[in-house]
Amino acid sequence: MAVIKLTNDNFEKEIKQFEGVALIDFYADWCGPCKMVSPIVDAIAEEQDKFKICKVNVDEESELAAEFSVMSIPTLVVMKNGEVANTHIGLAAKGKILTMLENA
Repeated sequence: MAVIKLTNDNFEKEIKQFEGVALIDFYADWCGPCKMVSPIVDAIAEEQDKFKICKVNVDEESELAAEFSVMSIPTLVVMKNGEVANTHIGLAAKGKILTMLENA
């Protein structure tokens, strides 16, 4: 499944109304740790279709970042049925991210 780029315009439909588990990767293009997490998130999206995988560029979508109180990036947020189930700030290994998704 492809990674979905979240914006203020599609957030309600893609996340709030979604029945299931979704991962949101809050990132910025200039962020070194974000560049290390990004290929991991992309790989998870390619390897499975059980979870919805999304990204939010905090420079372009500052309102969404503020809504989730994102103060440091990368921030990974796991959503279940439109509600926050888990959050991780900073670099995370693939196994950690998958565990977060499975345990949601």
